[in-house]
Amino acid sequence: MPQIGVFSGSAHPRLAQEICAELGVELSEAHIQRFSNDCLQVQLRANCRQRDIYLVQPLVPPVQENLMELLLMLDAARGASAAQITAVIPHYAYARSDKKDQPRISIGGRLVADLLATAGASRVLTMALHAPQVHGFFSIPVDHLNAINELAKHFAGRDLSNTVVVSPDLGNAKAATQFARLLNLPVAAGSKQRLSDDRVVIDAIVGDVEGKNVIVLDDEIATAGSIVELLDRLREHHAGRIVLACTHGLFTGKAVQRLAVQDDVDEIVTTNTVPLAPDNNLPHLAVRSIAPLFAEAIRRIHLGESVSSLFDSRAMEV
Repeated sequence: MPQIGVFSGSAHPRLAQEICAELGVELSEAHIQRFSNDCLQVQLRANCRQRDIYLVQPLVPPVQENLMELLLMLDAARGASAAQITAVIPHYAYARSDKKDQPRISIGGRLVADLLATAGASRVLTMALHAPQVHGFFSIPVDHLNAINELAKHFAGRDLSNTVVVSPDLGNAKAATQFARLLNLPVAAGSKQRLSDDRVVIDAIVGDVEGKNVIVLDDEIATAGSIVELLDRLREHHAGRIVLACTHGLFTGKAVQRLAVQDDVDEIVTTNTVPLAPDNNLPHLAVRSIAPLFAEAIRRIHLGESVSSLFDSRAMEV
């Protein structure tokens, strides 16, 4: 693929390298420096003229630093006469700011979408947006991937005869249902109310979990507040062994400490959309790589092929 260029910001260079290995291309060098006045400067040290450029940068902590890096990379690629510029954002953090549910607050998901387009993005490639409606905030094309098939592959071949898939809330129930169908399992969901960023109440579980083993599926685990609350409800219903599965394993705040003491959690499965913290010592943690999926999506975008067909009924078989 000679007319393609892949660059990485500081957020997750290892994922960018894995994507390039799948594509069979070299990761191009990007030089990022900070001036004495704290301003950032980005230089793309490879030819971009009339090439298809992909900039890999998940929005992970420090989110504002990584967002600014991405905006500067987009501007640099546009100034270098790139033919098409795709912002590859495996984790779009501002998707959680998707509505005006309090007076006089900003809708960050829409604002960041506008910033990306203004900076020079021709297209966005992302995964598992926290709120699907964020897709509509963009004025440029968005290819929205999911890791459901990859997560389901992790459980293929296991004895799941007494297992149910549980979503922590009704908003994620559609994804949980799709995941459950792949494994031929029933599905249940929690009835959740969010009180603050890290405080939630789950007052009921819709579906039968009594005496069953459970796979909890969520789009992301941040502080693990929702997960711990759900685990308490599952224990009240005398659920058996529990596995946690998510796309974005952020594990921020007290998440590691909270999850490490959950003795009935056999395994935590996530993907590498975000880098794991060096001090993450969660027991029984399994990480699935989504680099092949992103590489295939990039290949299809470059060649003008369908990306949505990656998730048709045949492609979703595990």
